[in-house]
Amino acid sequence: MALPPRAVSTVVLLGSAQTLAWASSYYLPAMLAASMARDLGIATPTVFAAFSLALLVSAALGPAAGRAIDHWGGRPVLVASNLVFAAGLAGLGVAPGPGAMFAAWLLIGVGMAAGLYEAAFAALVRLHGHGSRNLITGITLFAGFASTVGWPLSTLLEAQIGWRGACFTWAALHLLVGLPLNLALPRAAPLTPPVAAAAAVAASAPERAGRRRAALILAFVFAVTWFVSTAMAAHLPRLLQAGGATLATAVAIGALVGPAQVGGRLLEFGVLRHVHPLLSARLAALMHPVGAACLALLGAPLAALFAILHGAGNGILTIAKGTLPLVLFGAQGYGLRQGLLMVPARVAQASAPWLFGLWLDRFGAGALWISSALGLAAFAALLLLPKPSEPASEAASVAPAAGS
Repeated sequence: MALPPRAVSTVVLLGSAQTLAWASSYYLPAMLAASMARDLGIATPTVFAAFSLALLVSAALGPAAGRAIDHWGGRPVLVASNLVFAAGLAGLGVAPGPGAMFAAWLLIGVGMAAGLYEAAFAALVRLHGHGSRNLITGITLFAGFASTVGWPLSTLLEAQIGWRGACFTWAALHLLVGLPLNLALPRAAPLTPPVAAAAAVAASAPERAGRRRAALILAFVFAVTWFVSTAMAAHLPRLLQAGGATLATAVAIGALVGPAQVGGRLLEFGVLRHVHPLLSARLAALMHPVGAACLALLGAPLAALFAILHGAGNGILTIAKGTLPLVLFGAQGYGLRQGLLMVPARVAQASAPWLFGLWLDRFGAGALWISSALGLAAFAALLLLPKPSEPASEAASVAPAAGS
């Protein structure tokens, strides 16, 4: 089904702004951490420790950002995130020492709480309600290229004007590009509290208990899958080398993950959108363990297949993090619920590089069995979620229309 022009415009605006937000925050340390540490006289892991604290700040403030989007719509929250990102990146650029560097990363963490996927998904749901599934996919198709854009640009800027100049440039891009993009988003219509109150009263005690159980299961699934995704992002080349691949081969295979993520999102947009998102999520949760089994049984020749399956599964699961809460619980209160569901995921994400690194040091390529077991645990948890009936799902998804 073709999307309305206005919805397409919203996806382009949000997707472009999300690409900038991810490139200048989540993907920034990979390219600049070493230079940053050298200039500040600290170890590189210290920079990543500051980044992990930023992720924890994002986890802590995510529910508040979601509640604000539920109340005011996504536009003002996302606009505020551009200002906070710019301030944090500028603070990073002028940081004279480790203390100021940590403070700047904490500020960037505030921007991440209000300006990454969870906020963008909530903004879409606030505008388009239950019909946001394809729009969420569209945003992730744009932002799937954040590392493709961010890593080379950060590297180029660092080579030309240093890591501080790179931070200043990203800050300027938030003010000159990101801010106008988010300002151009439609305003959300006022909330209708009587509808929300009626929906809350209508839910029986067993229904409320079932929703709490489903929320706990989703929180577990999101935490596990984000842990595996972040662990692979940090350690995949090293993991492949532990399995016998050369450095050049490991880097080349690792480069397949990004395109595979986009391929998985295209699969979701083209084929899997015709099935329930719960089925898509179950399929995606299996891709990492299946790829790992192929790698373990047949060795290095199937390393590329592992990277492709992992990337495609991760791409689909990124969409599921936005669509599953929508179809299971509806659009009412989506922002706050999304923020709460993602708290464990952000904590898991912050710990993944360190913890999986320890496993890799101890078990070598055998650490892949641990990540595979986590993927299977996520799949098993998703089997515990019943597919909701369409009428109930629709009834729970009352959402205001977009304003001008």
